[in-house]
Amino acid sequence: MAILSFCFCCSKHPSNPKLHNLHLSPQTHQATSQVSLKSAESSRNGFISLSESISRASFLALLSASLFFASDPALAFKGGGPYGAGVTRGQDLTGKDFSGKTLIKQDFKTSILRQANFKGAKLLGASFFDADLTGADLSDADLRGADFSLANVTKVNLSNANLEGALTTGNTSFKGSVIQGADFTDVPLREDQREYLCKFADGVNTVTGNATRETLLCE
Repeated sequence: MAILSFCFCCSKHPSNPKLHNLHLSPQTHQATSQVSLKSAESSRNGFISLSESISRASFLALLSASLFFASDPALAFKGGGPYGAGVTRGQDLTGKDFSGKTLIKQDFKTSILRQANFKGAKLLGASFFDADLTGADLSDADLRGADFSLANVTKVNLSNANLEGALTTGNTSFKGSVIQGADFTDVPLREDQREYLCKFADGVNTVTGNATRETLLCE
């Protein structure tokens, strides 16, 4: 009988609040974890979305710039004179008329310039490296500091041209060129080219006042 009374009392004893709280703690912890995971997932998705938007905008900007420059090749290059490096370098410019133009430091590297007209043009520091100038007209042109290295300068009209300080290294050839009044001051010619030009050198440059033979150091 005593035992039954004790069991009855135990069954009606109010539940301990602390024990109730301990029973609910795992559920609360699980709910909190789920909220944290959802928040982290949302942040990660937002970051990925932002990254994709930035990448897409960068690609569109690059594409627009490419199309803009492709529409006008001269804008795709810096410097190179008024025609742009992309227009006169490595091009076939046979018979092109550049007479009287200002073409300072213009890039004509490896271009074909046969019978091109440069009469009276300002070509200070222009590059004709490995270019073909056969039959071109460079009379009265300002060619100070121009680069004729490896260039074909045969049968070129250089009358009264100012070539002071021009470069002529390599196999540069002036065979058959007209040089009356041309100024070759400080032009590093090969000895065979110097001897060849001295055979018919004549005249005085009207701009510098220097005699062609003297600038070639002819004997």
